[in-house]
Amino acid sequence: MPVTCRGVVAREAGRPVSVEQIVVPDPGPGETVVDIQACGVCHTDLHYREGGIGDDFPFLLGHEAAGLVAGVGPGVVSVAPGDFVVLNWRAVCGECRACRRGRPQYCVATRNATQKMTLEDGTPLAPALGIGAFAETTLVAAGQCTKVDPRARPEAVGLLGCGVMAGLGSALFTGEVRLGDSVAVFGCGGVGCAAIAGARLAGAGTIVAVDLDPTKLGAARRFGATHAVDASVDNPVDQIRVLTGGHGADVCIEAVGNPAVLAQAFYARDLAGTLVQVGVPTPEMRIDLPMIDFFGRGGRLAPSWYGDCLPERDFPVLVDLYLQGRLDLDGFVSETIPLDGVEAAFGRMERGEVLRSVVVVTR
Repeated sequence: MPVTCRGVVAREAGRPVSVEQIVVPDPGPGETVVDIQACGVCHTDLHYREGGIGDDFPFLLGHEAAGLVAGVGPGVVSVAPGDFVVLNWRAVCGECRACRRGRPQYCVATRNATQKMTLEDGTPLAPALGIGAFAETTLVAAGQCTKVDPRARPEAVGLLGCGVMAGLGSALFTGEVRLGDSVAVFGCGGVGCAAIAGARLAGAGTIVAVDLDPTKLGAARRFGATHAVDASVDNPVDQIRVLTGGHGADVCIEAVGNPAVLAQAFYARDLAGTLVQVGVPTPEMRIDLPMIDFFGRGGRLAPSWYGDCLPERDFPVLVDLYLQGRLDLDGFVSETIPLDGVEAAFGRMERGEVLRSVVVVTR
């Protein structure tokens, strides 16, 4: 039977979200119903609310989540009722040109549920990133569920569903940080701190955190930064060169989504170093670099989409590292809130007061 439950809905661009009754259908072929336990409040949800990611209102928000499988549709064998899962928005198809070339992290046909969740009056909902997890229950494609160790804390491991994974992967996979490398991370919010944690996991020797906010720089040190640069006081390019023997960092990670910061990260690289952009820009932003500098400095400029992760490969490993005490996912959870606390949490997120607010679903 379809389930009627509560969910956080954005009805119009720029208007506050509301908690409403939604209807979740029984899972069809290839689909899974998940009872949500926890879901992080991400900038992407705010972009949806503001109309920055399409205009297919009303949206059912929320996407970095963990919960228990409540039911599966015909043909689903990857998960079963009762499994503890982290949701993801990269359910690779296995058939597109990227998948056939052995690069599923660039899958161009990732799968979502076919059926629509609706409001009680039958109005179809567009789930954020195909997930819609600011809800007591949601419907997703089975490939969007990654089974992980049930001993893990949902509030923490659910964050792998988006922002924390993006940051970790920007260092581990896109940036390919190696043992002893020097790394500079520009922007020390949730994604930037995760990039720092990823660089630490990879064995980076020098990890420089750059931000305008001393509080965020303090958080960056807790996640593994060896040095902190307050960009409101010092020129970060100059400081990174001083800290790397005059050369610049092997890997610079831009976690802000700002052209001026991207330029700083570009010039803070060592020759033939790597620049990773994981900060999400707005559509009107442009970059302007002298071509001679682009050519003459060599190396690699790499956008990082979801940290180039593969959830089925990476989530279980990262959860195991968390359970071993080697990856501090708990440190990203600044506060837990109820479903009706999302709108206020957007404000705290915009003001930089939290790394992550996490909705805990109570029934």
